[in-house]
Amino acid sequence: MHLSLVVLHLAGAVMLLLWAVRMVRTGVERAAGSNLRDALRGARAGRIQAAFAGGTLAMLLQSSTAVAMLAAGFAASGILPVATGLAALLGADVGSALVVQVLSFDLSWLMPVLLVVGPVLFLKFEGRMVKQAGRILLGIALILLSLRLIGEATEPLRHSTFLPIAVGYLRGDFITAFALAAGFAWLIHSSVAAILLFAAFAAQGMLPVEVGIAFVLGANLGAGAISVWLTRNEPAIARRIPVGNMCFRAIAAISALFAYQISPFSLDLLGASEARQLINLHLAFNAVLLVVSLPLVAFAANLMERIVRDDAVREEKDPASVRVSALDPAVVGQPNLALASATRELLRMGETVEQMLRPVMDVFESGNPEQVARICALDREVNQAHTGIKLFIAKVNRGELSEEEAQRGIELTDFAINLEHIGDIIAKNLMRLVNDKSESGLSFSREGWKEMNALHARVTANMQLALNVLVSEDLESARQLVREKETMRKLERDSHQRHLARLQSGREESIATSDIHLEVVRGLKEINSLLVTVAYPLLSQSGDLLESRLAKSA
Repeated sequence: MHLSLVVLHLAGAVMLLLWAVRMVRTGVERAAGSNLRDALRGARAGRIQAAFAGGTLAMLLQSSTAVAMLAAGFAASGILPVATGLAALLGADVGSALVVQVLSFDLSWLMPVLLVVGPVLFLKFEGRMVKQAGRILLGIALILLSLRLIGEATEPLRHSTFLPIAVGYLRGDFITAFALAAGFAWLIHSSVAAILLFAAFAAQGMLPVEVGIAFVLGANLGAGAISVWLTRNEPAIARRIPVGNMCFRAIAAISALFAYQISPFSLDLLGASEARQLINLHLAFNAVLLVVSLPLVAFAANLMERIVRDDAVREEKDPASVRVSALDPAVVGQPNLALASATRELLRMGETVEQMLRPVMDVFESGNPEQVARICALDREVNQAHTGIKLFIAKVNRGELSEEEAQRGIELTDFAINLEHIGDIIAKNLMRLVNDKSESGLSFSREGWKEMNALHARVTANMQLALNVLVSEDLESARQLVREKETMRKLERDSHQRHLARLQSGREESIATSDIHLEVVRGLKEINSLLVTVAYPLLSQSGDLLESRLAKSA
């Protein structure tokens, strides 16, 4: 086979692997996102609990980076101390290595079953949990398929003349091999995929174990750099956790690399094959790193506080003062282009509202006044975008528009009004409740807190779905969004009844926070109802929307 075809097949297999890993992670997040966040919140009791929680989350999400992003967000909200976050990330590194262990076994017999069951659950059932279970199973099947395709794609390389030259060079330059692997793991943003790929190369006889050791250690360093890169624009307290974790990884990986070069050690105890040896080395490295580093997290947290500081350029600014509008006055006379410009601006407005909505429950727990001020500052940006969109579309309407274009302008204006209302609910209602709770020193009951988190997670997911409908105008997504309104209504009603039952039983926490609880639930329900309106015009045109929910009289 020609080299270009080999590279093309290998690139396709690698991209399938990356997509499959992401599919599993998003399925788990959508199915149990609030529970996962609660698990990390509950890990504040101690380092061992935090490490265990981080490892469990990494196994479920198939990503230590996802755990790092959660921990950084909690640290920014004042919920999670830096030392505890570092312990969680050390555990997440071990959890990620365990995922590689599971996926490296021969599960080819399972792949056809998953390829049948996964799509059936996702396509034929309406329940969110069942659909996401189907997504997860299909993602696992695609991971197994991609690993098989990688093996088939690399088979011709075993007989190439270029491979021995490249491997021979890397055998004599372990620093280059280490750097290449670190850069590759960072580039694909997945240490799981990188290690599985290296193991597949080793299984094909393309990667000698001495080069594989440098690759595995380099991938571990690159994996630590991923979360550092993704949090580069976050506040200093959020950046300290990924930076501290990368420092642990860098010191351990570089030390192990030079130790092997000074005194090479055999990996025979780690497995019979070279692929198994590399996979077990990856797990052993992270397990030793956890044991050695866990007692040092408090020291590392203090060190990170001195090293990672907010620069002057990172001082808080009014977001509206640096914002660039997507509205283009030059296309006002061209309705198609003007409405496309307004849609882009509306999407950005929606993303800003999502930034306000996502941390609401974290702020309720921490009562962080800086976070409250940040959310209120974003509301000013939302208000500015709302005004700009309304005035821009009003100018467009002064020209000659078709009936369809005029209707589209009305729909965009209506959704802009609703997004602005959502911003007001968050900034003026929910943030006021945060201050009331914090000033009074109140705490929600465990049951009530869980109910509110579940509702918030559902509304956040529906926010993403609503923005997708805005851009894609996909009918099935619009139907799903409207179905979510009925589901949300039932959840709100159930929460209300359970809350009343707790009041009747005399629960002190429920009595003290009753007004706040009811207002939060009511606010989340109202936000969800406003989001659903983006689907109404689309479903009305397709004939899927009833004019009234009232039953017809006999």
